[in-house]
Amino acid sequence: MTLKKLSLKPGVNRENTRYASEGGWYECNNIRFRQGTPEKIGGWTRVSEATFLGVARSLWNWITLSSENIIAVGTHLKFYLESGGGFNDITPIRTTTSAGAITFKASNSTLNGNITSTTATTITVSNATGFPTSGKVLINSEVVEYSAITNNTLVGCTRGASYLLDGVSTSTTAATHSNGASVLSFTIKVTNNNHGANPNDFVTFNGATALGGNISDTVLNQEYQVLNVEDTNVYTITSRAFSTNEITNTEITEISCTTSDVGNGGSSVLGVYQINTGAFSAVPLVGWGASAWGAGAWGQGIPDTETLRVWTQQNFGEDLIFGLRGGAVYYWEGSNSVSTRAVPLTGQNIPTVQNLILVSDINRFVFCFGTNNLGETTQDPMLIRWSDQEDATNWTPTATTQAGSLRLSRGTEIIAASQARQEVLVWTDSSLYSLQYVGAESGVWGATLVGEQISIASQNSIAYANGVAYWMGKDKFYKYDGRTQPLPCDLRKHVFTDFNPEQYVQVFGGSNEAFHEVWWFYCSSSSSDIDKYVVFNYLENIWYYGDMARTAWLDSGLRAYPLSTTYNSVLLNHEDGIDDNETDTPAPIVSFITSAEFDLEDGHQFALVSKMIPDVSFEGSTDSAPTINMTLYPLNTSGSGYNTPASESGVNTGAVVRSSSSPVDIYTSEIYTRVRGRQMAMKIESSAVGVQWQLGAPRLDMRPDGRR
Repeated sequence: MTLKKLSLKPGVNRENTRYASEGGWYECNNIRFRQGTPEKIGGWTRVSEATFLGVARSLWNWITLSSENIIAVGTHLKFYLESGGGFNDITPIRTTTSAGAITFKASNSTLNGNITSTTATTITVSNATGFPTSGKVLINSEVVEYSAITNNTLVGCTRGASYLLDGVSTSTTAATHSNGASVLSFTIKVTNNNHGANPNDFVTFNGATALGGNISDTVLNQEYQVLNVEDTNVYTITSRAFSTNEITNTEITEISCTTSDVGNGGSSVLGVYQINTGAFSAVPLVGWGASAWGAGAWGQGIPDTETLRVWTQQNFGEDLIFGLRGGAVYYWEGSNSVSTRAVPLTGQNIPTVQNLILVSDINRFVFCFGTNNLGETTQDPMLIRWSDQEDATNWTPTATTQAGSLRLSRGTEIIAASQARQEVLVWTDSSLYSLQYVGAESGVWGATLVGEQISIASQNSIAYANGVAYWMGKDKFYKYDGRTQPLPCDLRKHVFTDFNPEQYVQVFGGSNEAFHEVWWFYCSSSSSDIDKYVVFNYLENIWYYGDMARTAWLDSGLRAYPLSTTYNSVLLNHEDGIDDNETDTPAPIVSFITSAEFDLEDGHQFALVSKMIPDVSFEGSTDSAPTINMTLYPLNTSGSGYNTPASESGVNTGAVVRSSSSPVDIYTSEIYTRVRGRQMAMKIESSAVGVQWQLGAPRLDMRPDGRR
């Protein structure tokens, strides 16, 4: 018996062929390396059962003077403070109407003729005057959605549509209906001149009276999400049963009007509008009106992109200063209750628009990047302004203040900024600057160009770890440790050849300090949602990758675990447990790693493997008999593909099962195989709940077996 120990170098390398990468690893998912050997990554659990509205793009953690540990969560719909597992909506208010500025109309009619087909997509009513241009109606027990109205005909109908019942989408059955049957709308028209609302915006009504039927005063006087905007004066909402809390998917029950709902809500209705919502992903726009007025040649529209809604947030003492890209500056006082809404920052010459906010560690200056100049309203994407020292409310430069501004020259737009050691780093779309405090006599802050001809993927693509700033560019990775330089990457081709360039703005990075890692999440070429990640281990100087859908990440050190958010609007603790516990039912984290091809004497002869001797640790497993599978894939030549069948009258795979963990792990000691090839690859994988593993140095019973 000739045993060959497989001691492969750490990290995954996809920059060359499987054979040229001999001696290492080539494919993986949901693994990391610990002192040179691969292991399955840790699991995740929900911070609480509570959820929030929207796709989160920003997380921030701090502790107030009253020792309240708070997570700020900025989504494309709202802004929350998480404390004790609950999400408190502190989204700022855009405007509040005067009493009587708003009226309501609930529409109803009757069928004009029988409906004899359950698949008919047009429905004629006696009188559609006042109906919303699109919406949802109830006919007997059937819900019908329509997309437009032509004269008195509802067109583009979806028959047997669903409605929300206690947050559950409840289907109805398409049916036939008789002439004269009532047609009752779920959709209410709201009239408010120059309302300024967009679809998905939020408004809370107060002071409304009942419309006369199902639409009571308690139904109207609550928070609603705008369904559709018909024009500058009219939008629609879907009426719902009264809720004592804000809108959440678990509370909504949609209700239709009745023929008695003929009122308009009275003369005292008041509307409180939250700031406009934004896009949850970068949406390519094409055709007329897609881009800015005057862009492109006369008569020819050019493509543009709807901007992703991204927040920045920083502490000013125990208070929070935050804002969304292209928006105002908002302020929340730490002495307030977490349910108190944030307000616009007020003071002297506060910037009216900004793309980024940062509070410096040195002397506490508040910075706005990509902002308006003093006394102007036009946004300058390369302008930096800062407040007076220790005063977030005073932005007026005088002989007695240190407020000021400067404009960067390299690039067209400031993309990102980050606090580093004794400096503030500022990225434009082509350069990197270092801002350093130089004192009031020298202009307060000075900018030094420290990197040029670079790129950066997004505002959130920076991770600062171990005194080094790492970031993802648009075709490579970089780092700054006092010097800007490309970060060598063994997965560069793998990442950037499977990348959706329309979704660079979604890229985000973060550290996982306990494992000396920097993570980046991004959209693969076939996805408009985050579905991939890549990891750089800066201690071992290696890379690995996998599949994971996340929307934001934070490793603050003030909570026990790194935090992330998901598309299910859930806040997760990472590295907590060993399974996927995003829901109430634990699910396995499927993990695997596959070696590059290896051979015997450079493939001069075929090799026959008759036995695998595993070397694995199951420490941390909760299953009583945790299992991994080990598989050998033989090839005749590098370009032949895996042999079919893979074995020579035997097997090429086997399970390694732990039977005891005391005093040491006892597990399957040998896997008998019959695998023959010039080259081979080995795969280790697990796909069950309760399994944690780390690979050691397995051995193969491997001997020469001829040249053909």
